[in-house]
Amino acid sequence: MQVQQNSHSKEGSKSEKVLFFPHDGPASEAKKRRVAIIGTYTPRKCGIATFTNDLSEQLRIHRPNVETQIYALDDAGENLDYDRVERVVQFDDVEAYRDAANAINDSGVDAVWLQHEYGIFGGENGQMVCDFVDRLAAPVILTCHTVLSEPTDKQKAILEHLVARSSRIMVMSLHSRDLLASVYGAPHDRISVIEHGAPDRPFGRQKQFKETHGLDGRDVMMTFGLIGPGKGLERVIEALPAIAEACPNVLYRIVGATHPKLVARQGESYREGLKARIEELGMSRHVEWDNRFLETDELLDQLEACDVYLTSYGNLQQSTSGTLSYAVALGKAVVSTPYTHATELLANDVGVLIEPNSSDAIAAAVIDLFDDREKLRKLQERAYAKGRETIWPQFARKSANLIEAVCEERPRTARLNVATMRTPDFSGVRGISDATGILQHSIGPIPDRRHGYCLDDNARALMLMNVAEDLAGPTRREHSQRYGSFIQHAWNEELGRFRNFISFDRTWCEDEGSEDSNGRTLWALAQTAEINPQPDIRNWAAELYCRVLPRFDDLGSPRAIAFSMLGACAFLRRDPDHGASLEVLRQGVALLRSILAKSRRPDWTWFEAVLGYDNPRLPQALIEAASTLGDEEALSDGLHTLRWIEQQQTSAKGYFRPIGSESFGREHDYVPFDQQPLEASASIDAHRAAYRITGDEARLNGALKAWNWFFGANDRGVVLADVGLGICRDGITPRGLNENCGAESILAFQLAHYSVLEMLKQQRAKAAGEQFEVINR
Repeated sequence: MQVQQNSHSKEGSKSEKVLFFPHDGPASEAKKRRVAIIGTYTPRKCGIATFTNDLSEQLRIHRPNVETQIYALDDAGENLDYDRVERVVQFDDVEAYRDAANAINDSGVDAVWLQHEYGIFGGENGQMVCDFVDRLAAPVILTCHTVLSEPTDKQKAILEHLVARSSRIMVMSLHSRDLLASVYGAPHDRISVIEHGAPDRPFGRQKQFKETHGLDGRDVMMTFGLIGPGKGLERVIEALPAIAEACPNVLYRIVGATHPKLVARQGESYREGLKARIEELGMSRHVEWDNRFLETDELLDQLEACDVYLTSYGNLQQSTSGTLSYAVALGKAVVSTPYTHATELLANDVGVLIEPNSSDAIAAAVIDLFDDREKLRKLQERAYAKGRETIWPQFARKSANLIEAVCEERPRTARLNVATMRTPDFSGVRGISDATGILQHSIGPIPDRRHGYCLDDNARALMLMNVAEDLAGPTRREHSQRYGSFIQHAWNEELGRFRNFISFDRTWCEDEGSEDSNGRTLWALAQTAEINPQPDIRNWAAELYCRVLPRFDDLGSPRAIAFSMLGACAFLRRDPDHGASLEVLRQGVALLRSILAKSRRPDWTWFEAVLGYDNPRLPQALIEAASTLGDEEALSDGLHTLRWIEQQQTSAKGYFRPIGSESFGREHDYVPFDQQPLEASASIDAHRAAYRITGDEARLNGALKAWNWFFGANDRGVVLADVGLGICRDGITPRGLNENCGAESILAFQLAHYSVLEMLKQQRAKAAGEQFEVINR
C-alpha cells in the first residue's frame, strides 16, 4: 500500500499522511446516450431517493456522454419541491404511470433505468410497476434494491414480471444475484453486480473533523441513516455501559431523522423510547443525537469525525446499505452484524462481523479496537483500500458500461433498389413443410410437430407460391399443390366453413375455423386464381373460390371482411364482371366505413376500440376496393386510417414499432411488445396498395421503414431475417429476439420481400416515365 503526501487536498494539513488511490481520469469520447431514470428522488428522505440522485449526478460528472432524465415517484402528502426532474409521477395514480410511460417513449431515450423496491410503487406490494414497465419501448435496466429469499406469491410474481421485461439487471451483491437466478428465474448473463457507489475523500482525517465538530479527545462511534427498529440501535445502547467502562471517552453519535413512515404511524415514540433507555442506563453523557436528514456533504463531514462505524441490523437479508458503502469508502473501522451486504463488503478482514442481536458481541468488538490503536488503524486502511473499488468514478464507469450494453449499435439500413434486393432462399419454407403442408411452429430453427398445422399458414404459403420469383417450375407446382390440397381438405361442406387446426397425425382439431382464417383463405384462393403461373391451378382456385364464396355472406369480424374484400379485388382483376365479388366489395366498404364512423374519435381514427394483429389490412382493403370501385370516399378513409396506424407504429427515433401482441384486448390503448413480423408485412402491403394508386413517395418510405425493421431498425436493434437461409425469427420481446422461426414469420418476411420489390420496380418505372404493369401481391 502506497503512502504519500496528499498535496491536492485543501483540507488536509501538510504534515498529515494520507492514503491515495488513483482512479479513472476523464471519460473518453463516447456515443451520446440518453437515459430515463425512474425512482424516488431527492429531496425525498429515503435511501433509494439518494441513490437515484447519486446515479444521475455521478454519471453527469464522470460520464458526460450520458444524459439522464429523472421521473420522480412522488407522494402528494409530502409536498416536496423537486429540482431538475423531467416529470413527477404520483406513486399511486395509474394514469400518471401511463402518461409517464408515453412521455418516455415519445422522448426517444436509449434506455430506461428503473429503481425497484416494493414500497415505492402504488398498489399491493407496488404492483402498479408492472403495467408501467409493460408500456416502455426502450430497453429496461432494473436495479433490484430488495431481493427476498422468501417472497410472498405476490412479491414473487411482481419481481418475476420485471425480470422478464428487463434487458439488464443490476444488483449490489453476489447474494442478490444468486437469489435472482434461483428464486426468480433471472438469466445469469443478464445480471450485473455493481456495488453501491461511494464518495472519494482522503484517508485518515478524523482528528481534523473531530476538532471541527467539537469532538476532540473523544473515541467516536457512529450510526447514521433513517432511524427505525430495523437498525438494531437497541443492541448498541445495551452495549454502552461495558464500552464506556473500558473506554471512558467514548461517544456514540446517532445521526439521522426518524423514518417518515414511522413518524406518520407513531410520531417520535420510538426515538423517545431509546432516549429513555439511555437515561435509565446512565449513558446520556456517552450518546449524542443529530435528529436530521443531512445533505450528503454534511453527512460525510460528520462521518469523517468517527473512528468506528456500527451497523447492527437484525434482518440478515439486507442486500444493500448505502451507509455501509459510504463508511467503508471513507476508511472507517466497521463493526457489523453479518447481513448480506456486510458479509460481502467486509470480507477478507475489511471489517468486523459479529453475531446478530448481541450487545455483548458489539461491546467486545468495539473495546478490542479501542484497546489496540494499531489494529484499529490497520482495519481503517483495509476499509479505505476496499472502498477504492466503489468510489464514484468506478461506479459511474460500471453504470455507463451497463447502459452501453443495452444500447448496442443498430445495423445500418441501406437504400434499396431492384438490383440490391436479394431473393430470400426458398429453403426456409421448404424446411418447415412436409407432405401435409407447412407446420405452424418451431423451436429455434427446428419445426415443432407437436402443434401441427393451421389453415392460415397454408393459405399464406399458397400466396407465396403465386408471387415467388426464381422458383423452378416443378418446385412451385409441387408446393402449390401441397398447400392447395391442405385448403381443399379443410373445407367443411356441411358447415360451409374451412377448418383451421389439424394435428400432426392429420386429425382435425375442430369442425370450423375462425372467421379470420376463413377470410384469409378466400383471399388466397382469389389471388391464386388471378396470378398463379400454372393455368390448371388457377382454374382449381377459381372453381373453389366461386363455390364457397356464397357461404360467407355473414362474416362479422372486421379483419375477415377485409381479407374477403382483398380476395374479391384479386378475383375482379381476373373477372371484372364477377357479381358475387362486386357485392362482397360493396358490402365490405359500407361495413368498414360504418364501423369506422362509429368508432373514431379525435384521438383515435380507427375501426375498433382495440388494436390487434394485421392492423394495416383494414385500410388496405378500403384502398384496394376504392381503386376497383372508383369510390373516392373509401379511398380517403383508407389513406387516412393508414396514415394514423403508421403514426402509432412509428417510434420517436423513426423506427417501425409494430403494435405488440400484448396490446390485444386493451381499449384505446396499446403497448410496444411482443412485436411480430406479421404486422410489418401487413404494413408493407398496405403502403404498396396506396403507392400503386397515389404514387406518393411517403408510402414507399413507410414500406421501407417496415422492411428495415426486419434488419435491425427496431427498438432492440436486432436482426430477425436471414435472406440467405430464407428464415425469420418470430418477433421482438422486451429482452430481444424470440429465436423461434415459425411458419407465420418466415412467410411474412418472404411475402414482404416481394411487395417491396414490386414497389421499387414501380418507382424505377415512374422515374423512367414508363408504364408499370401492376401484379397483385
